[in-house]
Amino acid sequence: MGSLQTEPAQSRPDLLAPPVAKALAVWPPEGPIDADQVLVAPIDPGLADTAAFCEAYGVSLAESANCVIVAGSRSGVTRYAACIILATTRADVNGVIRRHLDVRKASFAPMDEAVSLTGMEHGGITPIGLPVDWPILVDSRVVAAPHVIIGSGVRHSKIAIAGPALGALPGAEVIDGLARPAPPVL
Repeated sequence: MGSLQTEPAQSRPDLLAPPVAKALAVWPPEGPIDADQVLVAPIDPGLADTAAFCEAYGVSLAESANCVIVAGSRSGVTRYAACIILATTRADVNGVIRRHLDVRKASFAPMDEAVSLTGMEHGGITPIGLPVDWPILVDSRVVAAPHVIIGSGVRHSKIAIAGPALGALPGAEVIDGLARPAPPVL
């Protein structure tokens, strides 16, 4: 986990967005990991974006997972989903995700909309503490990772969690091919 200084997230609500702290307070004890194994680490908020964060804290892109909020409409009804993908991949928004949401077209939710609906900060949105009626779509590569670094709902910290725990979140569905490998950076 690079140079992150982690501690149990439940003991540091100051490092979590309110919906995240609330969700961790009722973390299911029968899950794949105990709540005290959900760790949080303070970071420089100016380094919250994935590439800058990974470089500054010595975390590989393969250990970093992003939570992207996707929206799609059908018959005037907007449907949202949170998609958890490794930073080495790109979400298949208009393929797998669009079909899963059963919408004609899907796209990343506008930033202000995602922030407003989640109660979390841009660059820190996490699957923990999202609206309960949203599906959480988790790429199978995330679940296969022993641990990943995700947002904490705020830009001044990150959560370290076992990959399988993300696939066991309420409302989560593990999907093969949710994301595709990102093209190499030249």
